[in-house]
Amino acid sequence: MRKIKKKHKAAYAPMDDLVTYRAMPTREVEYIDPFLFLNHHGPQVYKPGNRGLPFGPHPHRGFETLTFILDGDIMHQDTGGGKDVIEAGGVQWMTAGSGLIHAEVSSEKFKKEGGPLEILQLWFNLPAKYKMTAPKYVGLQKDQIPTAKEDDGKVKVNVISGNWGDIKGPIPSLSDIHMTSIELQGGGRLTASIAAERNIFFYVVRGTVKVNGETAEKLTLVEFANEGEKIEVEAQENSYILFGHAQPFNEPVVSHGPFVMNTEQEIQEAFRDYQLGKMGRWEG
Repeated sequence: MRKIKKKHKAAYAPMDDLVTYRAMPTREVEYIDPFLFLNHHGPQVYKPGNRGLPFGPHPHRGFETLTFILDGDIMHQDTGGGKDVIEAGGVQWMTAGSGLIHAEVSSEKFKKEGGPLEILQLWFNLPAKYKMTAPKYVGLQKDQIPTAKEDDGKVKVNVISGNWGDIKGPIPSLSDIHMTSIELQGGGRLTASIAAERNIFFYVVRGTVKVNGETAEKLTLVEFANEGEKIEVEAQENSYILFGHAQPFNEPVVSHGPFVMNTEQEIQEAFRDYQLGKMGRWEG
């Protein structure tokens, strides 16, 4: 059994009228290499005629983002040419790499009609050798994400990157990051074996589960030690979790706002390059 190091409750950190819980970084856990950051927005219901998501144009360099749209939608646009609207059940994976400017806002339809919204954004670090790779964006709707059924259909694993058994995720990861979202019916069980040297990312979005014998309620990040390999999950009620794993990079992490690099000098260069327009010019 993989040993559980600690369980961390996400901190309430609202952004204007957007309900937000920050699972990482918090006072208790800075990051789980190479998983850097998780914001959990919602759940909440927007009224018709709302302003939608507040994430207008902003730059990034040196890492990747994976956004899960559970309810509502996101209209994405970036200076690398990426542009689409992803709806409930879909995901967006953006490799910021050498740098771009992007915006993540609600569609005109959502702002006009309103409705339920719940969105999570996870940041992955990039190793030094890929920090300046060319930016890339992939958006997938729900029906483009392959699923694996476990425990007679009580558990559904949405495979995004890496492999789950024989199922390969549609988004190739530069750093061999395996990432899934998992939907469990009450009583549903799941087992997995993850090599002890790989770091695990495990966050309970909805419901309550028992993982390796310990109870983890919604809004809980479970931090595992690098001891043991087996993961056993049992849903105490209908639940939804984010579950991934990766080899740690063991490199310096220097972050400032929208940039994540290896040295303070590289952060200064990122700000300079952004100001010089090297990450593109916004034409929204």
